Amino acid sequence: MEKISILGCGTMGHSIVLSAAWAGQMVKVYGINDKDLENALKGLRNKLKVMSENGLFDKKEAEEIKGRIQFSTSLAEVVEGATFIIEVIPEVLELKKEMYKKLEEMVNDEVIIASNTSGFKPSMLAEEMKHPNRFVVTHFWNPGHLIPLVEVVKGEHTDDATVERAMDVLFGMNKKPILLNKELPGFIGNRLQYALFREAQDLLDSGVATKEDIDAAVTYSIGRRLPVTGPLMTADMGGLDVFSAISNYLFEDLSKAQRSGEVLTKLVEEKKFGDKNGEGFYKWDPEVSEKINAEREQTLIHFLKNDMKAIKENGK
Repeated sequence: MEKISILGCGTMGHSIVLSAAWAGQMVKVYGINDKDLENALKGLRNKLKVMSENGLFDKKEAEEIKGRIQFSTSLAEVVEGATFIIEVIPEVLELKKEMYKKLEEMVNDEVIIASNTSGFKPSMLAEEMKHPNRFVVTHFWNPGHLIPLVEVVKGEHTDDATVERAMDVLFGMNKKPILLNKELPGFIGNRLQYALFREAQDLLDSGVATKEDIDAAVTYSIGRRLPVTGPLMTADMGGLDVFSAISNYLFEDLSKAQRSGEVLTKLVEEKKFGDKNGEGFYKWDPEVSEKINAEREQTLIHFLKNDMKAIKENGK
């Protein structure tokens, strides 16, 4: 079993830590200061409470999970003895590169260095590394402890052994890793997500429908079947002749915007960032925020329970 260390304990960092510890792995976690660690511990406790209340495990196991996690503000202490490091620091290219320089001075050549970046190409991140062959992207999805998908992206110099070890680590964390055969911005998930988001923005900017109805068009239709069939399998089920014909006349009319839409740009200029500060496309009063976030969490837990049941029954 790999000895895992996580660098960064923010929203994604402590969620990934929880996934590893839940799978029975001992894990070390690095935070930049005591306040950072306090926030992570608070978030961890809240998640463990919700998960135990929803029957994913009992309170005794929750304490055991927490006991497998070691927090520290010492980078040297966290990476000492590690064989697999996952970097989960802010999405700032130079900040990440600087971290890799530090790590390569602190660990041996066999240690895997993985990044949770959501969009940077691995070759770009590793371009100044001495050993880019041991670098790989492992992109977890938020919330990392509830969503199974992890995108594994190899760079120009990433070797097969690195990819194999990354996949093994992720399977060991009970995740669903997928491997990209080539690197590209946004990987797979974000390219699909933002294609939908671009069209949604265009529909709103064009006054085709209200924001509520545009969202409802997803949540009450394709959103209902996407948990079972992705876009390519959905096309198979609907008939490729039909999907091809619709593609041929509809693609010409879809948005080809190269930048954020008018409404989104205006909201950002007005510093209306959504749930994080109370207003975006929607109003986010504390009560509304708590309700919607709880509903999403409950839905994700429901799917995760089904995944766990399937694994228990079918062994996969």
